[in-house]
Amino acid sequence: MTFQTQTAIVTGAGIGIGFAIARQLTRQGASVLLNDLDEVAAQQAADRIQQEGGRCLAYPGDASDVAFIQGMVDKAVAEFGKLTIVVANAGITIFGDFFDYQPEAFQKVVDLNLRGSFFLTQRAARQMRSQNEGGSILLMSSVTGHQAHPGLAAYSMTKAALEMLAKNLVLDLSPCGININAVAPGATQTERTLDDPTYVPIWSRITPMGRPATVDDIANAALFLVSPQSRHITGQSLVVDGGWTAVSPPPVE
Repeated sequence: MTFQTQTAIVTGAGIGIGFAIARQLTRQGASVLLNDLDEVAAQQAADRIQQEGGRCLAYPGDASDVAFIQGMVDKAVAEFGKLTIVVANAGITIFGDFFDYQPEAFQKVVDLNLRGSFFLTQRAARQMRSQNEGGSILLMSSVTGHQAHPGLAAYSMTKAALEMLAKNLVLDLSPCGININAVAPGATQTERTLDDPTYVPIWSRITPMGRPATVDDIANAALFLVSPQSRHITGQSLVVDGGWTAVSPPPVE
């Protein structure tokens, strides 16, 4: 029970990678406040984890809203007594041609991916500092923060920025005993990507390891980076992509 006595917030966790991270944390003893914008998805995810014996509460809402973020931190502390782990997983992807990309789409991507992650980190770190017990924060980057990808200029920009945020905050958070890192998933099989029948065949062909990641592949990396075993690792980004960024062929049929 690596995470026994630990308490966590995981955003964007109704399905996919976020859910897998929340689920694995509870399986290893953590108490988790599970956030998703979709109220039904958040409650169903929390119910599923509870049915498996995990301690998990749903907290649906907009993870880009600073007032909501503060309420989420307060709720975690009120329910679980403290906050020791944060996984800022909530994010949005909006594809679009650079020459036609609209300000509204740009703002949505920046608001959730950057503002939400920045202020969740800030408010959680304030709480961890006040507890004087340290903690771990994990940001969700992407291989597109490392390599160019068609139609994702705005999204890729935000993911590269999150990795720089993790690096920069080493200065502020290390004296508080808080480590901060990022994980950068590559192509991953989720509920959304499995709707595309070409997704797995294409990414299996162009990924050196012969398949896209599963959500548990990403969750395994995430749990390591917020675990006691990685407390001397900070300001780093771990790519989990089956070797794709080493060769980077484009995903074309």
